[in-house]
Amino acid sequence: MGFTVGEHSARHMRHILRMFLTRWELGHLSDAGGLALTELVANVVRHVPGRRCSVLFLREPYGLRVEVADGVVCALHAKVPDPAAEGGRGLAVVEGVTDRWGVEERRDGKTVWFECDA
Repeated sequence: MGFTVGEHSARHMRHILRMFLTRWELGHLSDAGGLALTELVANVVRHVPGRRCSVLFLREPYGLRVEVADGVVCALHAKVPDPAAEGGRGLAVVEGVTDRWGVEERRDGKTVWFECDA
């Protein structure tokens, strides 16, 4: 699904994710998946000009995979934020609540993904 996201988009995407997880009998992954998805959408809102992204929810044999792709080419990594900073913890949160995450860089942008085991 392709989206132009805004400040309230993560709530709607969490609802859609929850519907898929319920149908796939993976409802117990809603909290971790929803939080990680929120962080990735927030990164698009903050850092992607035009706020365009594509979101993919995949039911895999091991559980859930979510991909958020955008058109910004840059390296991403989880970092230890300044304790006084108000932001900068998003990817550390993703790393903390998921089983795996990563970034696939492309010529035309990147895809940030995470996986939660059932």
